[in-house]
Amino acid sequence: MSSALFRLGRFSFRHKWWVIGTWVALLAIMGGLVAGLNPKFAKDFELPGTDGGIAMEQMQEKFPALSEQQMKARTTVVIAADDGLAAHTAQIETLTTELAALPSVTDPKQIVDPVLVAQSDPAMASQVLSDDGKIGLISVGQDIDLMELEPADKQALLDVLERNSGNGLQVEATSGVMGAMSGGGTAEALGFGVAFVVMIVAFGALIAAFIPLITGIVGVGLTMLMLMVSASFMTVNQAATGIVLMLGIAVSIDYALFIVSRFRNEVQRGGSPADAAGRAVGTAGTAVVFAGLTVIIAVVALMVIGIPLITQMGMGAAVAVLVAVLSAITLIPAILGAVGRFAFTPRIPWIRHAEPSDDVDTLGVKFGRAIVAKPIPFIVVGLAILVAAAIPVKGMELGLDMTADDEIAAQQLVKKGFGEGINGQLFVVVAADDDADVAPAAERTVADIKKLPDVYQPESVAWMGNGTDPANPNAGANTALIVVTPLSSPSSTETHDLMESIRALSPTLEQQRAQLHVGGQTAIMSDLSTKLDKALIPYIAVVVGLAFLIMIAVFRSIWVPLIGTIGFVFSVLATFGITTAVFTDGWLGLIENPRPLLSFLPIFLVGVVFGLAMDYQVFLVTRMREEFLHGMSPKDAIVAGYRHGGRVVTSAAIIMISVFAAFMLSPETTNKMLGFALAIAVFFDAFIIRMIVVPAVISLLGEKAWGLPRWLDKLVLNFDVEGSSVRHRGVGTTAEEEVALT
Repeated sequence: MSSALFRLGRFSFRHKWWVIGTWVALLAIMGGLVAGLNPKFAKDFELPGTDGGIAMEQMQEKFPALSEQQMKARTTVVIAADDGLAAHTAQIETLTTELAALPSVTDPKQIVDPVLVAQSDPAMASQVLSDDGKIGLISVGQDIDLMELEPADKQALLDVLERNSGNGLQVEATSGVMGAMSGGGTAEALGFGVAFVVMIVAFGALIAAFIPLITGIVGVGLTMLMLMVSASFMTVNQAATGIVLMLGIAVSIDYALFIVSRFRNEVQRGGSPADAAGRAVGTAGTAVVFAGLTVIIAVVALMVIGIPLITQMGMGAAVAVLVAVLSAITLIPAILGAVGRFAFTPRIPWIRHAEPSDDVDTLGVKFGRAIVAKPIPFIVVGLAILVAAAIPVKGMELGLDMTADDEIAAQQLVKKGFGEGINGQLFVVVAADDDADVAPAAERTVADIKKLPDVYQPESVAWMGNGTDPANPNAGANTALIVVTPLSSPSSTETHDLMESIRALSPTLEQQRAQLHVGGQTAIMSDLSTKLDKALIPYIAVVVGLAFLIMIAVFRSIWVPLIGTIGFVFSVLATFGITTAVFTDGWLGLIENPRPLLSFLPIFLVGVVFGLAMDYQVFLVTRMREEFLHGMSPKDAIVAGYRHGGRVVTSAAIIMISVFAAFMLSPETTNKMLGFALAIAVFFDAFIIRMIVVPAVISLLGEKAWGLPRWLDKLVLNFDVEGSSVRHRGVGTTAEEEVALT
């Protein structure tokens, strides 16, 4: 492989303008397709094949008008006053007038003071006004598709709320236009900014620092454009784009950093710049390919879970990594060819040791010598830190709370005035077989639900049919919809038990030739947890198994992959612990509103972090193996690995941590939590496991670390990840030999 990559790197360097032109053309083509197709990302969460998913599908099919209505923005404005809402009639009238004047309001007459609604229609009182008259609900429907919400829609509402809040009246809002996502860009800009500073320190030169940024922008831009185009032909959830951006930026810059750094080292060794580019791609590029392959396997394997959102995240991330690898082995050498001898200029004199030297003992070299001299203390201390960080994991809670911070106040008021379950309604769908009359089965179900514990206002539970007569939709209906509001919170055990009790009515209904399914966010959350629990072990087996086999081929060793995999377990448990402490327990005050971890975070984090962990394992340890194969003792090879790779791996890890951490600035809960968890995971794994524990254990093993049993050595293909076959190509060649290499 290294020979093929040598030729590819050399070709890209020599035919720089063709390669650069190809990448620019791809960007232009994808950009043109996006402009022409005008694709939209999905924002709904689906779980096909589960009881909750079936219920939602039946709702869309049998109650299309209701489903279409649910796709329109309907915002709940919550008003509260300690002295009672009746004392603020004039203020509330001004509020309702301004709300009715918002763009695309469907029925302004329905935007009414909840006190007046309760007085005119006592039957509706409990739905719009709290028993003490201090909290009320105003529903604002707008003819705006939830898929097309813009930040301006949300800002228009927020302006109205701000103008009318005060003088004893609290005005908040949740759902509807409050779900509009901001344009973003801050996190990405900050990530690129930090990356640029780190690369200036790493290279000690401005132009070289710009090169990974250029390829990072190109790679991420192309990936996002491809994702947008695919949204025209299939469902792509907007939540999946966050991880694609995070991972795409990080790996694009990291992979470019490794290639540029190796190119500088190869230029110093001699030969033509084209040969140096070929050797850089043939050595570091081989490591990039295998590192990228481990990440791709890890994220693509998320498909085994069977959850569309997670599958989309995994596939999008895989495309981002693939584009990053391709740009590293083609676009980087092309840009190096374009800038020519100016690649590492202008130099910044105050940055020491930007260029690795065999004569200068850098901090990394001294650290490496300390580890190989006394490896056991480093192993003990490193693992002890991770074990301590993992302690809070015993309190880890999972949920699917995607509520933005600016909706929390409204939801707390709703909870106070109308109970915890108001935001966790269960949608019970009863469908009669063979299009028969559903009334008997629906009436039986309603009667049974009213007897169940933990039902809010059981006397008001009723069913709605899908009959053709608008005046009486229950007549001739073959499907019924029953909305059940729990007394307890959506994530409570009581609500879960209520849902299971309703589902337990299904066998009785089957005797009446009817089917029952329970949907809604609460039901889907329960189904999601079940699905994740079943998928976790098979997923880990697939990811770790395939990656372990790849690592055996990369390092031609059993011990090195085994050490790396065990180390990953420590780092990921520590990540779960710290993330739980910050987001659920509220440590450090980083999160204003602590909440359970997103239910899909653990399994997604396992996949992504395992791939990234193997990245640094490949980049650092392959250099150690390379030096060992070329005659160094095991301990000297480890020190040499720190000399040539320590600074680069450290820079790459800092860049990746910074890019991930920057996404905590995002208003989206998903991005915040994913950004923090990935950042802390890279910190633990790169700096404690890969930079300390793994080299220390390898030092203890000595030569045993770098070998395979004879029977296995014959079976494993030699991919020459160290680039032995190209290590000296072009170094000190004559003009005739130079032509022969072309």
